[in-house]
Amino acid sequence: MASFLCSSLLVKVAVFASLLHLTLAARQLTGSIQDQEPLSFQYHNGPLLTGKISVNLIWYGKFKPSQRAIVSDFITSLSSSKPANNQPSVAMWWQATEKYYHAVKSSKSSPLILSLTNQILDESYSLGKSLTSQQIKLLASKGDQKNAINIVLTASDVAVDGFCSSRCGTHGSSPSSQIGRVKGKVSKFAYIWVGNSETQCPGQCAWPFHQPIYGPQSPPLVAPNNDVGLDGMVINLASLLAATATNPFGNGYYQGAASAPLEAASACPGVYGTGAYPGYAGNLLLDAMTGASYNAHGGNGRKYLLPALFDPSTSSCSTLV
Repeated sequence: MASFLCSSLLVKVAVFASLLHLTLAARQLTGSIQDQEPLSFQYHNGPLLTGKISVNLIWYGKFKPSQRAIVSDFITSLSSSKPANNQPSVAMWWQATEKYYHAVKSSKSSPLILSLTNQILDESYSLGKSLTSQQIKLLASKGDQKNAINIVLTASDVAVDGFCSSRCGTHGSSPSSQIGRVKGKVSKFAYIWVGNSETQCPGQCAWPFHQPIYGPQSPPLVAPNNDVGLDGMVINLASLLAATATNPFGNGYYQGAASAPLEAASACPGVYGTGAYPGYAGNLLLDAMTGASYNAHGGNGRKYLLPALFDPSTSSCSTLV
């Protein structure tokens, strides 16, 4: 299982590293993304997620309908057949993952097409407000267990093992012998967990929409959907979706050790636009009406801030703007 480590555990460089809240094992950023040395990504011969995959959202705890809409609109924007009225778009960002499929010369599978299928509400906190990793897997199993990515989103008052202290979210695959049985057979599905860090650790898991705990104390950016917690969750979710597509079972694309791999987005920590450097997200688009910073247009007039993705064809971080 890959874990997105928070900045407090990643700063191991001579100068302050950064508050790069999405990294697994941080790569030091000492200049703009144009100055970075090429990364050596490897394909470990495992399967990638391909074809049509259903996405199921499991909402654990209390979320407002308007908050759920931020995430559901993002998911439907990923593989939208209708081009966004404005560019760059969320779909354009997702299309960058196709380069991983093209790089697998022996692969005859089609790139991943995501479809939002079900939304499951657990507003009664059926497992309590303090969850273990195993309980996250149990919640994930409530979604489809074949050709699916099940996403568990925990509310701001839910504690999860390692949340804030070592990670902002995780992705992995299930099942164990007790989870994921379909017609008597164990079915393997991918899952993601992301926590709402609005009150627990926004300086770690919702940067750049909140003042960072470490590093330069520059003013936070205005969140494009006016919700620091949910806009931060979208950043984490986007990173984990890219990692799930390209390294779903731990033997796909990654750099470094399998136990703490750098994946499609975590290889480009804290980079959202050109000219990014530690503590600066890069040159972004600005909403003239709200002052919000963003780099992608989504459905229903939404705007989002999405992380840079590692481009296997150029061995560098690629941004939308």
